[in-house]
Amino acid sequence: MRIDVITLFPEMCEAVLSESIIGRARKKGIVSLECHQLRDYAFDKHRRVDDTTYGGGMGMLMKAEPIALCFEDLCRQLGTRPYLIYLSPKGRVLTQQRVRELSRMDNLALLCGHYEGVDQRVLDLLVDEEISIGDYVLTGGELPALVLADSVCRMIPGVLSDDLCFEEESHYNGLLEYPQYTKPAEWRGMAVPEVLLSGHHANIERWRRETALLETARLRPDLLDVNTLSDKEKQLLADSGLLSY
Repeated sequence: MRIDVITLFPEMCEAVLSESIIGRARKKGIVSLECHQLRDYAFDKHRRVDDTTYGGGMGMLMKAEPIALCFEDLCRQLGTRPYLIYLSPKGRVLTQQRVRELSRMDNLALLCGHYEGVDQRVLDLLVDEEISIGDYVLTGGELPALVLADSVCRMIPGVLSDDLCFEEESHYNGLLEYPQYTKPAEWRGMAVPEVLLSGHHANIERWRRETALLETARLRPDLLDVNTLSDKEKQLLADSGLLSY
């Protein structure tokens, strides 16, 4: 997979994408991540990419032409048109399901807005999808783009050591992840649940499923689809006081 980031701050993005698991995956050639300086496609000597908004109002707006020129140049370089995502608080909120879908694409391009955003005509003409990472506003699209790139890249085969690394995580199967513990077995008077020390894999898997259900019902009941639960699981939640039916 290849992901291209169109941004005013490529150094900021490179600093994150070159580190840790994603950085190692880039070095191995498992994923390709490239950052493009939008100012390289500006016209004047000051490399301005923004201007005042028609109709008045506070703040500046990113102009359409530099963005279009950058994206068209990228298409020529790739020999194909990547799927262009604009990171925006107006977009639909990113979910693990959408991350999985995006990870199956060959080429993604991420457009990072700044100031008051981008000219609407860019969205109408070029952007395939708007995505938000939450119902709040940031100073620019770089942090959301990095979140999206990280979440997508770690789904690519070979980036993590084993598919189980993400298949058992929160949100992957619709539930929050079960609690996890490491050594020592007792810390400050708190002990690791006995079942995890038993070596009985069936009991451990049962405990993990049940605690994942309880955690989801307690912390994110909006994620819980009761219709997919077995009668035993429904009874577990009812006995805990987290579900009434």
